[in-house]
Amino acid sequence: MEVELRSPKEIMKLSRLGCFHQSRLSFLRSFLEEFKDWKYSRDLFELDKEGFGKAVYSFSKNNRTYSLVCFANELKDEERSDRVIATKWDAAFVLHDGIPLKEDIERLYENVPKQEVGRLSYKELTLSRANRSVRLFNQVVDSLSNGRQPDKKILSKVGYLYRTTAVYGSGKFGLADRFRIKNRSEIKGPFRLEMMLVYLVRQFTFDQINHIAKNKNPTKFVELDSEIAKGLGIGNSTGLGMAPFIVNHPTLLNNWVQSRESILKKIREIEIVKEGQFNIFYDCLIKSIYNVKNWNSDSEFQKSKIRDLLEDLNKTINYLNVVDKKQKYLFNTIYKWIEAKVCEECLEYLVSMFMEPFDEIVKEFIDKMSSDEDKHFTIPSQRTVIQLRNILENHYSELIKLDFNKKENNLNFWFISKNKEEPRLANRFEMNGSDLEQPLAIARDIKKLYERVIVSKNSQTIAEFLIENDDLRHVVRRAFIIEKFPYSEILDNTIGEKLMPIDMLRFKLSFFGAVKFDPRSDKWLRICMFQGAPLPNQLKNFDDKWVYDSLN
Repeated sequence: MEVELRSPKEIMKLSRLGCFHQSRLSFLRSFLEEFKDWKYSRDLFELDKEGFGKAVYSFSKNNRTYSLVCFANELKDEERSDRVIATKWDAAFVLHDGIPLKEDIERLYENVPKQEVGRLSYKELTLSRANRSVRLFNQVVDSLSNGRQPDKKILSKVGYLYRTTAVYGSGKFGLADRFRIKNRSEIKGPFRLEMMLVYLVRQFTFDQINHIAKNKNPTKFVELDSEIAKGLGIGNSTGLGMAPFIVNHPTLLNNWVQSRESILKKIREIEIVKEGQFNIFYDCLIKSIYNVKNWNSDSEFQKSKIRDLLEDLNKTINYLNVVDKKQKYLFNTIYKWIEAKVCEECLEYLVSMFMEPFDEIVKEFIDKMSSDEDKHFTIPSQRTVIQLRNILENHYSELIKLDFNKKENNLNFWFISKNKEEPRLANRFEMNGSDLEQPLAIARDIKKLYERVIVSKNSQTIAEFLIENDDLRHVVRRAFIIEKFPYSEILDNTIGEKLMPIDMLRFKLSFFGAVKFDPRSDKWLRICMFQGAPLPNQLKNFDDKWVYDSLN
């Protein structure tokens, strides 16, 4: 039996992409798989009794070493801010390529805490900063220094001791450009070095809190229990700065989604599902219910989604208890049932869960999620206008029907904030600045292209067409990309009245492996990463289903 891939016209809507969840494909999980047999080491730990100072952690294998260099600073409460434009943080971090020399650490000490104001070198790969979750951090220090473990219930409500505000790479602030390292086999997966930085930062937070608690009360102090530490991750505050990425990297977007869809197709095509495979799926689902119940958010939008998810997951469990487990194509039967019976949030949650028993299928796609985008940049100028028109009508059929003369379809515009140097979104009818609009309104540009194509000669070459329509070159390129990469485009209006920008953020974060999405508005949210993950000294033998074990 052959199952068709799900249609991009169904999947590539923002409301659907905003329902994606972490899975076996997520970058932080594939990072741990790749680095589980590397040697982990804490090479330097020079903090004063208040926890301020520097530390170095590393992963090494053969002749390769990656080192996280940490700088913890004293920060007054009034100086603490999660905004990317903040100038001071509780801690700043950089991932160094190799073993840092004394002069490297001195150079980094002068630059890393400054972040945007500092300058890095080609020896550095990623850069970040983080702030404490102050109330929780202080509560844990107080508990440990008095000889007792912190309250798990309080920990589970937050899930982390620190949260990052940005993780930078690929040439920013003088960091190494991607081309220098892209052929290293261990980091071919997307964002693998960023995942390494966040993972090692997590370990630093545990070491720092133990160090502070010990110095506060050396005679009564106890270390944070390793199982409790496992249940804590690293938080992150993410805003609109992340949203343009998935518009600006179409082939990468395609490879992420197509890998996920191809895995689902292969799982649905399995004729005989072994009892053990079904049981892994079922057990992960049952375990995950606890995490859903402890998914806290103040957002009414998110609370509603969580309620629907929980209700439909329980409905699915009841169905799974009675379904014939010995029938052929079991997961196809289950998929057809959930497609008809549950909400989109639950449907995509279960698609992620389907992958858990099928490591061999998933591994086939891990290395297919990167993209050499330069290969697909050239526009095929010898093609014709009629061919372009067919592409637009086949792949963008709903977008070309939109009327952008209507206010609701043209309400917003994307711009780069002069003060914050970050992408922002504004109402074009209420705010000035739409003349500085960023080219992120792909739906509107596709419609404009279509209107010009239908009045052009069918036999005209694309080269001839572009001589007269050079302002649409960027969207002509996108049209020829989607012809080969069907999941490369968000098939929605990114400037319309109904836009929920956090759908764009959540989609990308789901591939990172984030959990517990907590929207603080429709434009930014908080998340948690590596919650439940093994500690570095546990990597040699860890359960790859750890993501369902957080603080149970």
